[in-house]
Amino acid sequence: MSVFKRLSQVFQQKANAALDKVEDPTQALDLSYSKMMENLQQVRRSIADVLTSQKRLEAQKAQLIAQNEKLKGQARQAVQQGQDDLAKTALGRAQVIQGQIDALGPQIDQLRTQEEALEDTGRKLQAKLEVFRTQRETMKAQYTAAKASSEAVENLSGLSEHMTDVNVMMDRAQDKITQLQARAAAVGELSDSGVLDSLTIGGPSNDIESQLRAGATTTSVDYELESMKAELGMASGTAPSAQGAELSAPPASVQIEASKPAVDTMVIRIAGDALYRVPTSIKPALDALDSAMDTAIEHNEAKSFATCTAQLANLIATSGTKLDDSEMVTSDLIVPSQDMTIEDAKRLLGQDSATPES
Repeated sequence: MSVFKRLSQVFQQKANAALDKVEDPTQALDLSYSKMMENLQQVRRSIADVLTSQKRLEAQKAQLIAQNEKLKGQARQAVQQGQDDLAKTALGRAQVIQGQIDALGPQIDQLRTQEEALEDTGRKLQAKLEVFRTQRETMKAQYTAAKASSEAVENLSGLSEHMTDVNVMMDRAQDKITQLQARAAAVGELSDSGVLDSLTIGGPSNDIESQLRAGATTTSVDYELESMKAELGMASGTAPSAQGAELSAPPASVQIEASKPAVDTMVIRIAGDALYRVPTSIKPALDALDSAMDTAIEHNEAKSFATCTAQLANLIATSGTKLDDSEMVTSDLIVPSQDMTIEDAKRLLGQDSATPES
């Protein structure tokens, strides 16, 4: 499928070229610096959160210590008054609170350790940020100087885009002048020799004209054969087993639905339109349409090319399933859209759009 694969490669090349053109190293450096600043701010917020939790636990521990001391004092007063049961109750509560105090100690120590680690990370990140700030300014200055120097040298040597356009226009003008001078000289020689006077309409040129018409008829027949194979879902070079089988065979979409449930599929993107998931069983029909399109492009048959694109869109829509725009799926193939003209296809494929002489 030469046309489809070449079209897919052209789209990928244009996308990469567009990204390379808009990418700016200075903006990339600024973005990296902003990311490092955000990381530093996040570390500082984490330090504040850990310190807040540590202070909260220390305050809770202080309250428990105060309650423990109060209960022990109440137990001593109860003993002095001879109320041993009340003293036991106070001492029991004091022991429970003491357990809570003992449990808070390791937690506070752990938070203190985390705080120290975060502070150390913040210091290292701050030092790295200072170094990167200096490097960023240096690299931006170097890039600006290199870009300005490159533009100056290109302008001086005539390699810049503007100077290239000027040189191309001058070369074209010189070529046209040379061509016109040569044509004038040739017409003058023919006129002097009397050759132009012997040419008559409908004379010796009839045999050439008949051969050109025969070639155009052969091209049209070849295209119609490829189109018929594409409609029947046949690959180029294959033939049906019998005429009756051709008439009774169901459409491609019905054959796909009658096959086994688990079929191999491929993802096709119609250029400028949507994604479709289609069964690989339609590959022979795609091959036939690809060959017909290649023939139409080669002979500059705009009407034949438009017929092929319409048949291609109908084949994909009837045999495949349209995917949602939100699905992130890589396309296996990119095919021309129904509204793509033969001139658009030639421009994408890098071919000359001039029509052949008839």
